[in-house]
Amino acid sequence: MEQVKVLSVEGSPFATRILIALEEKGVKYEYQLEDLLSNKSDLLLQLNPLYKKVPVLVHNGKPICESLIILQYIYETWGSEKVLPAKPYERALARFWADFADKKTRLNSRPKRDMLENLKFLEGALKEMSGRRSLPFFGGKDFGFLDIALAPYVPWFHIYETIGNFKIPFETEYPLLDAWFKRCMERESVKKLTPSVQTLERALEIRKRLV
Repeated sequence: MEQVKVLSVEGSPFATRILIALEEKGVKYEYQLEDLLSNKSDLLLQLNPLYKKVPVLVHNGKPICESLIILQYIYETWGSEKVLPAKPYERALARFWADFADKKTRLNSRPKRDMLENLKFLEGALKEMSGRRSLPFFGGKDFGFLDIALAPYVPWFHIYETIGNFKIPFETEYPLLDAWFKRCMERESVKKLTPSVQTLERALEIRKRLV
């Protein structure tokens, strides 16, 4: 029998995307929370000695690190469909925008300006990759790699609005993203794994202290 375990922290979008992918594929898994501030487990230090961070996917005793690499591994291991688009250019776009989202969610001194600018870029990417064909997801008609990579960031926008004391005008300025957000939140895997506001606030404090 396969053994699947995920080492994570509460509220982490990087870990949440792994759990969403496992839920989407119907893979049973064990979940272990880590304390990254003061009490990293011996298991985490053993499985990821280089970075000492989460998430880590352990499949039959073998660790896989870095969330986007784990995400691709999940689909290659448990999915018959391809996790990334068939065409090389579209695959490159999906990898680029997933990496963009990860790098552009860092906390900084100008959250409103940067957040609105980054959302504008993502709105344009969604239009280029699917909007012009009126397809529901970044991956086209199916909830795919880039959708799973980005979906865990959706509940974080409320936190960023609170930090920056502003309201993001999704419906008027980012209508494609707004519709995509709502479609993502309708999926059982995303609804099940969306953390509470309190969990996100705790995660935010941890991220601040780890920076």
